[in-house]
Amino acid sequence: MRFRQLFSRTTFSPSSAAAGWAPLPIRLIVGLGFLAHGYAKLSRGPESFGVVLQTLGVPVPQLLAWLTTLVELVGGGAVLAGAFIPLASVPMAIVLLTALFTVHSQYGFFSVKFAEVTARGIRFGPVGYEIILLYLGGLATLAVGGPGRLSLETVLPRPKGIERSR
Repeated sequence: MRFRQLFSRTTFSPSSAAAGWAPLPIRLIVGLGFLAHGYAKLSRGPESFGVVLQTLGVPVPQLLAWLTTLVELVGGGAVLAGAFIPLASVPMAIVLLTALFTVHSQYGFFSVKFAEVTARGIRFGPVGYEIILLYLGGLATLAVGGPGRLSLETVLPRPKGIERSR
């Protein structure tokens, strides 16, 4: 059997039923990731994160610490539920881009870096921007492609003339 026949588009073309479920893993990962980061900030107290922001030279660090925490919690919940993703993704992307340019860009692309291997174990170095790009890609995919079948958007009322995502 020829390679082209074995791996043609018709052999692996997704059914329309399966395609509606494709956004679910992205929503779970992005939504839970944002919720986990927001919850970590909330449980330590956003004021602690404000100190980090102040050290980085971010203006009004305490206000932005609270806003970041809220964006991560509310945005993560919206993504997880599959509702209002195009709206929620804008402040979420701003948080990600701020983290990318203020912290992660100086450490390069890779998220996992071996700093050293000793008899006591492996020590990892600072995190690069790889994961930030993955989150941005996930948000963009969901904002443009829709949240899929198992989402709140499928049951929320829509204004006339606005189609549901498929």
